Amino acid sequence: MLISNMEIIPGKQIQKHFGLVQGSSVRAKHVGRDIMASLKNIFGGELKGYTELLQESRDEAMDRMQQQAHAIGANAILNVRFSTSSVAQGAAEIYVYGTAVILE
Repeated sequence: MLISNMEIIPGKQIQKHFGLVQGSSVRAKHVGRDIMASLKNIFGGELKGYTELLQESRDEAMDRMQQQAHAIGANAILNVRFSTSSVAQGAAEIYVYGTAVILE
């Protein structure tokens, strides 16, 4: 499935428009990652545990969005955007959405 943050794909025409598809993932922090993050806050550096956590969340949200688009017969998702929000203390949501279409 073609996924793009552009509204159109040069050289391709939209044959059918299905509308919004979305996926989300809510993840909580891990105690082990919190300990390492606390140390990094003192000494500086990348919080790799959180970087991995957010990447896993983005991948899961993207998979869910693709499954939704596939289920309605789309072969592409255009104008894809990501959003994040804090759901509870220590938990964050990654939300991804786009427009499901059939491209020629």
